[in-house]
Amino acid sequence: MQLSRRSLLRLAGATAGGAALASLMRGTAVAASGSGYRAMVGLFLFGGNDGWNMLVPNGSAYGAYSEARGAVAIKREVLIPLSGVGYGMHPSFAPLAPFWDQGKLSFVLNTGTLHAPLTKSLYNSREDLRPTKLFSHTDEEAHWQGLRARTSSDTGFMGRIADRSAISDVPSTISFAGANLAVAGAQSSALILPEAGALRLNQEMRSELAGAIAAFDSADGLGEIAAVTDGQIDANRGLASRMDALLADGGLAQSFFIDPATGQLLNSSVARQLLRVARMIEMRQTLGHSRQSFFVGSNGFDTHANQVEGNSASGTHAVLLHHVAAAVAAFYRAIEAMGLADTVTLFTMSDFGRTSKANDQRGTDHGWGNVQMVLGGGLRGHHIHGTHPSFELGGADDATGEGRFIPTLSSEQYLAAIAQWHGVGADNMGYVFPNWSEWSGRGAVPLYA
Repeated sequence: MQLSRRSLLRLAGATAGGAALASLMRGTAVAASGSGYRAMVGLFLFGGNDGWNMLVPNGSAYGAYSEARGAVAIKREVLIPLSGVGYGMHPSFAPLAPFWDQGKLSFVLNTGTLHAPLTKSLYNSREDLRPTKLFSHTDEEAHWQGLRARTSSDTGFMGRIADRSAISDVPSTISFAGANLAVAGAQSSALILPEAGALRLNQEMRSELAGAIAAFDSADGLGEIAAVTDGQIDANRGLASRMDALLADGGLAQSFFIDPATGQLLNSSVARQLLRVARMIEMRQTLGHSRQSFFVGSNGFDTHANQVEGNSASGTHAVLLHHVAAAVAAFYRAIEAMGLADTVTLFTMSDFGRTSKANDQRGTDHGWGNVQMVLGGGLRGHHIHGTHPSFELGGADDATGEGRFIPTLSSEQYLAAIAQWHGVGADNMGYVFPNWSEWSGRGAVPLYA
């Protein structure tokens, strides 16, 4: 997503380690202590994941689902049934089924970006209450990450959590998916690390930042970026190789990221990112972190065509979900082996959901409300939160007539539950969630036991 010039300048100092990396091997900081450790792992599904096919009603509501979705509907017989609820998961999510059975997997229905609670009547009569530039990839990514649905934001919710957290020598907010708004803080720095390979501090990284800021047409801005990155390169040229050595040692985590079909390491982008997240969690005491926030991403979810093939269990979306499920399952098994199952939460985000109505290319178009997934040992077991919208096209839940569902839970209510579990107190909720006053009376989604 496109960041503001200010956000890019803030993150430039952290790219590939930044100045804070210089203190990495200064000495062991205060180690994370037992139950005091917490890590949140945000997985952004870029492009707009079709959550309505990720989790499907397989009881009496299946008929309405199938009729509305038409060519992209998942056949009931291939769904992975979830015990105790009237839903089934997409067949590509089979690797995650054991976690549901263990009470470690939850879903949140019809959550999305909102400025204020909306009904269809209000949506039609009060444009000032809608998120700005709704259904736009760039804007909705910014709304999810910055949590300002009607104004621009230079900081993201993970960065703002870091602003109010204890300072450590090495930043505890880390992105393996590039310089995204979510990790930008006003006072804090994030580490922006590559998903694979060495942490080279070189011209390629300068060029990437220059390209990102070029949209501002500001020669001064480009000069500032170059100056910042040049300084970091000079300061950290030798330290990058030391960080490489820590990451190159796969540790305990790597053994869980093996593809059973090939015997080789899982090689999708999301798997490479989550392997490095697991490794950073494994190294938490060396890094001196009692709290960690990670941002990872998976691309390709803008499925306007060929989302589902003829047998409904294959197609573009099935492949994307397979990569996500395999990587997430490997990650959480690694976390369990570390004895940290109750102290790590992985959760999904995405630009928006998809239309329930299929288009002529066996795909779907930009929607709004969506289904999100949460995985963690401290969750309320076997639970699906929220209310599923009616699949009636043009009905009370449909903003436009194509199955763009008006969210009934805001992204703030969803993310607030994870932030509170992570340790954000009541006095900091308004800072981390700038529009929290609109939602505090309704409360966070009760994800945790």
